[in-house]
Amino acid sequence: MNYEELLVAKSGGKLNQTQMPIGEFYRAKQDDGKYKSVVDIRRPLVDNITFSGAIKRECEDNTTIADNHQLHFTPTVEHDDVVRLNIVETGQYMSFAEILRDTPAVVARQDFLESVLEGLVSVTRLLHTKGIRHICYSPNTVFARKGDLVPLLISHGSYYLGMSDLQAFYGDDARYVAPEVLQHGSIDDRCDVYSIGKFLDSLGVVVDLPLEYRQAIKKATSHAPEDRYNTPDEMLSAVRRKHNLIRTAITAGIAAVIALVCVGLYVDMFPESNPVEFVKPAPRQPTDDLLDDGFDPAELGVTNSGDSLIVDESAERDFQAKAEEIFRKKYSEAADRILSKIYNKEYMSNAEKKFTSESEPTINELMKVQAKMGQEAGLSPERAQLIATEIIDRITEKKKKEMGSTNSRAIQK
Repeated sequence: MNYEELLVAKSGGKLNQTQMPIGEFYRAKQDDGKYKSVVDIRRPLVDNITFSGAIKRECEDNTTIADNHQLHFTPTVEHDDVVRLNIVETGQYMSFAEILRDTPAVVARQDFLESVLEGLVSVTRLLHTKGIRHICYSPNTVFARKGDLVPLLISHGSYYLGMSDLQAFYGDDARYVAPEVLQHGSIDDRCDVYSIGKFLDSLGVVVDLPLEYRQAIKKATSHAPEDRYNTPDEMLSAVRRKHNLIRTAITAGIAAVIALVCVGLYVDMFPESNPVEFVKPAPRQPTDDLLDDGFDPAELGVTNSGDSLIVDESAERDFQAKAEEIFRKKYSEAADRILSKIYNKEYMSNAEKKFTSESEPTINELMKVQAKMGQEAGLSPERAQLIATEIIDRITEKKKKEMGSTNSRAIQK
């Protein structure tokens, strides 16, 4: 039995389980021996006439949504009721809730937030042209293929607006749904703007979001629809404009500092002119001019003053490299010790809820140690975070492989 089969056995034959509003998503071994992703519809919804008609319409429309951010499915029907959705695309899929729980460091990767937002806006734009709205972008309803983290959607909420109690229908995910939707009010594109903002805000639990995203989220999640962005594309454009503005301001600030330093150096090097009284020069004595004899000043170590700047810059780079080396070594030891608290037999064998609760303080401890050690090493917060992310990913993968290897040997014995 390999590690994956062990996990399947431990979880009752199901992997990557996630509770969606319409039912349970999971990956399981089928009769043909292959692992496939399915969504089992909740039993009370199967018996609901309104829901039954709505999901049949969605199954018909699903094949017409031609977008690489949309997962397609075929229904399993029993007694004229849809009881299961079978994902057509092959691959291992997991919800963002599972990704944030198991590998939270991915959020800190460069361009992660922008790529996720671009993907959601792209598929939402297509859905809106077809009169479809997703309604609920929660970590439980947004998925990704393992390895590429491209956002994927399955079922869309606008098909189920006829349900009498939408608060009960969405359950814990209701906080990602716009207030006017839960109150059966007027629905337009701004309800998806609200939900996308709430989804991005949930990523901020793992890592501090950049300023441009925090400001966009605040406007997108306004209670009144008229205070939000009119479309998801407008929200994406606002994030990009703010990002470019901040980058320009930083570049201008750096240029200004460099200019001030250059001016200061020029002033310091410029000779002072002090008034002197005229004195008749003494008779000149004949002297030997070394330059006339082909003498090279470099023989005495006299060099152009610009060389000192090159030496200083080289020393600064060496200092920066040494600081990063010290930070990598110390943070690797600290991260290995901290991650060992949860990646061990005791906690990996615990229930998912307990393992998740143990993971949160571990993440907080990693971020505190990163900030402290980065400051001690004289690194910028951005550089320290980038290095720390690389170290956490490497150690996490190493410990997962070690846990898999240990479990395999234990089973063989």
